[in-house]
Amino acid sequence: MNASLSLEADRALLGRISTADKVAEILRTRIIEGAFQPGERLAEDKIVKALNISRNTLREAFRLLTHARLLTHEMNRGVFVRSLTADDVRDLYRVRRMLECSVVGAITAPPAGLAQVEAAVTEGERAERAGQWRELGTANMHFHQALIGLAGSPRLDEMMQQIIAELRLAFHVMNDPKRFHAPYLSRNQQILADLREGDGPSAVEKLADYLTVAENQLLTGFATHAKDLS
Repeated sequence: MNASLSLEADRALLGRISTADKVAEILRTRIIEGAFQPGERLAEDKIVKALNISRNTLREAFRLLTHARLLTHEMNRGVFVRSLTADDVRDLYRVRRMLECSVVGAITAPPAGLAQVEAAVTEGERAERAGQWRELGTANMHFHQALIGLAGSPRLDEMMQQIIAELRLAFHVMNDPKRFHAPYLSRNQQILADLREGDGPSAVEKLADYLTVAENQLLTGFATHAKDLS
């Protein structure tokens, strides 16, 4: 994906008033979609031009995303997409278990908002058929965002959005996106089937195993990546 072209397409989202919050949201979405790589320097001139915004607005958006642990500022070098560590992965999955398993485990009947979970599964199935493995990874993240959405809490939604954006930065250590993302589609389908029955305990059992497997895969990927660099 050409990040500059994607940003130009997002210009319409800004409306008549360009705000740092809106710009930060656009950049966060691009991070979730994998358009920016960890360690990549964000070219201020290109983003300002693509979104037709002021430098001050962009710099404020950078500040917001730095505070959100998605970007880092290096003196005299610029702003870079943050590179995560294995400890970051462990912490992210600890929080995911607390949030996702709590929401899913409390379900005792087919929940309202299930359409968003179904839409994420359908998105993943479409990506699999097309052999678009990065897009399948994005669909998987939409699935987990939709699980949190079942709680009906804007605050939990916001927290999960932050977690998902950081997770995308971790996924870059996985050299084979098909091998990493594809097996989780069937897990999503199984969890969805339980949710349709209102069987939260069964769904949370599957989800807990899902998260453990994913965490271990990522930690192995980080260890391999570190070894390759040494």
